[in-house]
Amino acid sequence: MILAAGRGERMRPLTDKTPKSLLVVGGKPLIVWHIEKLAAAGFTGIVINHAHLGAIIEAALGTGARFGVDIAYSREAEALETAGGIAQALPLLGDAPFAVVNADVYSDFDYTRLAGAVGRLAQPDLNAHLVLVANPEHHTAGDFALHEGRVALDGARLTFSGIAVYRPAMFRAFARGAKAPLAPLLREAIAAQKVSGEHYSGRWRDIGTPERLAQLERELATR
Repeated sequence: MILAAGRGERMRPLTDKTPKSLLVVGGKPLIVWHIEKLAAAGFTGIVINHAHLGAIIEAALGTGARFGVDIAYSREAEALETAGGIAQALPLLGDAPFAVVNADVYSDFDYTRLAGAVGRLAQPDLNAHLVLVANPEHHTAGDFALHEGRVALDGARLTFSGIAVYRPAMFRAFARGAKAPLAPLLREAIAAQKVSGEHYSGRWRDIGTPERLAQLERELATR
């Protein structure tokens, strides 16, 4: 699943008429970078949720056939936040563990690594697997710690990258169409020692402002 329902208020005026996920960097929309990398990693079915300017996303990406994937859309009348958006999409995601990626990040992370995490989440003692990264300048406090492959609440903190694998059962308690943030759900699962994790040290950028988008454009132009 690619999360693309955010309005992108901090990206205005760029997002007044263009969905944040369709902002172009390095010659292609942010979300297309994800779709192509997921396809290359062997993911053939992708669910994309949307709210703000969602029709434009559907028109731009279509069925996904030209990327070699099958895209299904989870439409939200208004953004339901992360956990709410995933809960809304559960009928499209099925009963097995699934990968989730934020549309508004850019990363060189190898999505084939998520296949192993999907397999590990078949174990009943795990509900999620998170990819953590070094804390960026705009989020120096970090989110979670990592100890011997398990995510923890205490310790030297890293930042959650927005790349993860989840078991559907984590979200079944939420009513479809209800807003629900992800952070409290993660903290509960982490406290119960039900979240594995890994530290990715390669390129990762949170594209939260026009300045960060411009910086990434410069980076990609010189690589």
